Amino acid sequence: MSGAAFTPEKLGEARRSLLSTLNKCERIDLQMLGKPQRTMLEKRIAALKIALALIVKEQTKMDTKEKAKAARVYAMAFSRVYPLLVQKAEKKGRAREEVDAAILWLTGYDSGGLKAQIDKGVSLEAFFAQAPEMNPNAHKITGVVCGVRVEEIEDPLMQKIRWLDKLVDELAKGRPMEKILRS
Repeated sequence: MSGAAFTPEKLGEARRSLLSTLNKCERIDLQMLGKPQRTMLEKRIAALKIALALIVKEQTKMDTKEKAKAARVYAMAFSRVYPLLVQKAEKKGRAREEVDAAILWLTGYDSGGLKAQIDKGVSLEAFFAQAPEMNPNAHKITGVVCGVRVEEIEDPLMQKIRWLDKLVDELAKGRPMEKILRS
């Protein structure tokens, strides 16, 4: 099986399990074993160490790919993302003004500030960094976006991006604005 078939969670579980097994094997008193058992144990320990090294290598590779992917997302111009958010909502009968209301609620921008950011072509990273004030109720945005629970995202910037996406998803699903804005 290729490394791409393993999730970070599965690799973490496997690593913990192998470390536990390795620890137990290394605590066995070799003097109590016969030569064949000692040889087998030594080979088992060597195999566990190789497996652990391969898991760590794969985890490092996954981390590097995730960081590169995140950097591409952060550098994306908000002016490219904004029309896609509006389009997603409009396809389901919602209005641009509702998308704007969700963005303003989340970020603290006013209409003029939002338009200025779009016109300047700032990156997503700059858009959120320059936001006047993230809504104190933003932490109440929960649920799944693209298979990821937004409340479990550790990277603060990625979490803000996912919060915005989640708000627009809720708009597109027909949820009332009062509930979307967590009033």
